[in-house]
Amino acid sequence: MKREKYTPTFLTGTEENISVNVEPWKPWPKTRRTVIACLRTIKDVLFRIGDDWYFLFALGVIMAMISFAMDFTVYKALDAHRWLFQELGDNVLLKYLAWTVYPVAFVSFSTGFAQSISPFSAGSGVPELKVILTGVVLEEYLTIKTFGAKVVGMTCTLAGGSIIFLGKVGPFVHISCLVAAYLGRMRTSVTGEYMNNRKRYEMLVAAAAVAVASVFGAPISGVLFSIEVMTTNFAVKDYWRGFFAATCGAFMFRLLAVFNSETETIIALFKTAFKVDFPFDIPEMIFYGILGIICGFVSCAYLFCQRWLLGYIRRNRFTAKLLATDKVMYSALIAFLLASITFPLGLGQFMGSRLTMKEHLISLFDNKQWVLISQNSTIIRPDAVDPQNLWLEWWNPTFTFLGTLFFFVVMKFWMLILATTMPMPAGYFMPVLIYGAGIGRLVGEFLSYVFPNGIMTNGISCTIIPGGYALAGAAAFSGAVTHSLATALLVFEATGQFAHALPVIIATLVANAISQRLQPSFYDGTIIVKKLPFLPQISSACTDAFKVTTEQFMKTGIISLTKSADYTEVLNAVISSNESEYPVVDSKDSMILLGSVKRSVLIRFLHTHSQDQAVEAKDSVNNLSGDLSQDCDIDEITFQLSTQTSLHQAHSMFELLKLHLIYVTRAGKVEGLVTRNELRKAIEDLAAGKLTPLSK
Repeated sequence: MKREKYTPTFLTGTEENISVNVEPWKPWPKTRRTVIACLRTIKDVLFRIGDDWYFLFALGVIMAMISFAMDFTVYKALDAHRWLFQELGDNVLLKYLAWTVYPVAFVSFSTGFAQSISPFSAGSGVPELKVILTGVVLEEYLTIKTFGAKVVGMTCTLAGGSIIFLGKVGPFVHISCLVAAYLGRMRTSVTGEYMNNRKRYEMLVAAAAVAVASVFGAPISGVLFSIEVMTTNFAVKDYWRGFFAATCGAFMFRLLAVFNSETETIIALFKTAFKVDFPFDIPEMIFYGILGIICGFVSCAYLFCQRWLLGYIRRNRFTAKLLATDKVMYSALIAFLLASITFPLGLGQFMGSRLTMKEHLISLFDNKQWVLISQNSTIIRPDAVDPQNLWLEWWNPTFTFLGTLFFFVVMKFWMLILATTMPMPAGYFMPVLIYGAGIGRLVGEFLSYVFPNGIMTNGISCTIIPGGYALAGAAAFSGAVTHSLATALLVFEATGQFAHALPVIIATLVANAISQRLQPSFYDGTIIVKKLPFLPQISSACTDAFKVTTEQFMKTGIISLTKSADYTEVLNAVISSNESEYPVVDSKDSMILLGSVKRSVLIRFLHTHSQDQAVEAKDSVNNLSGDLSQDCDIDEITFQLSTQTSLHQAHSMFELLKLHLIYVTRAGKVEGLVTRNELRKAIEDLAAGKLTPLSK
């Protein structure tokens, strides 16, 4: 006889229900309730002025601390490399090995670590963030793994020094946006407020401003630069978020330098000592304009060559295979080549290769006239870098100052382009800033050589200041490469030098006018090469964009569902296409647009309704379980396009509203749809002359 298992009646609940307090007992209940009430009161009082202030302040402080810690680590690594190179004495072979192996090791580790943890951490990160800010979802670029890989990888990249000639602005913008994304999630959990796309957009733009401010200590230009580079449309009412967070970041970054005894007080990062009585004369405006023209055309050549090389290494069989199988080896080979060229006892002695990235910029902004000093006195180059006389690193008795500056400009042009192909976290703004300063310094020294006594105006001689031309060259070239005018203000804030405001702005405007006319920006070019889903801008000179209508480029023949669609109709629609959503119409005859339904909702509908139920729904009048309108959430259509809507209007709607898809109707009837792909192809075809307005 089988023995039955006994079950207590209070577990089955058949005879009586016994309530059991599952919450464990906690001591001092009144005290706990009082403390919780006090905390809630404090939270209500603090958040009464707005919770954004606290999270923006936290963003600024966190990024300043990360920037300072990164700079401190990199400084120690570069100091160790310089000490090792100096202590090896006269042994050329050991010095060569120390000079080359050190950066190769850091670059290899940076590439390997970044690729193993998160391949999305490679590169600058700014192009991807531009795409994210347009409404495209790229979640892989905003994960905690990408944050860790970016921080560690970028620190190792910077430890390679000026040998690799890369910076940290771009990756730091990416890191700041990662921190802002997680602070946004924390804000949602604390306040319980829903983090909509608009709020997320504002936090990411503010994060970009904080990044620039935490690198250069420049809050005003940081905000303007982030808006120019990162966004296409920006609400003025959101300015305060960027300025507040950037000011907190810049102040904390410079304050940490004071605490670390790097400076006595808060000063500009690249402090200059130009005379302010007569920094320039009116005739010099012509030379500053010529400098802007030079920077504009050189930037166009740089952008074209950089974009071509990025595409070539993807097409070339050898480099494509190497990048696919062994990215570490590719980075190591490039780093070894660059280190060999910059070896101080070889070609490096003509490029100031012993200087760090920061020392490069400080030396080029020097207020002395190097050419005139070399003509009137004997110059001896020290065995080690002299922090008080960094300009001596540019001296060579064979080449002279003009020769070393020209050699630096020529060599760094292709070396920088080659360095941008390495698949590791790296920034490209600081190198172009230094390169532009080199161009400006070369022009300034040449003018001081041609006019040793200065330019005479009304009997008054105005001395040429080559450092002022370096300032203008840095702003003009970096602005032309990034298509930004905020670089002019950036060099003012970073150097504390506002005396050259007018000529610097003129050079920047001229360079930008040439670059924007002939080439896409550095970040837009990277988007093009990587084929990221980004909407190109319509040229202001293209008036046909106002005449081309949506019926010329919309996608037709789309599959629609009626509001009474059954299992079979839904199944056929899902199988026959892979659209992300489908229009819902009143009937196949009228085709009046009622709404849309997402593909995921339809798949869930198919899972919950069998074909047998669909058959029964046909046989039974009362069985409506297979009806689409009753069992699925149909989204209402907020925005529609008319068949006569112009390409320019459609482009503006997609940009302003961050749309991915919009339906085209005629008198309420569905005619087609427009996605980012159709819009991008229409703009490209219009620029290529393949799309023209219909003749009336």
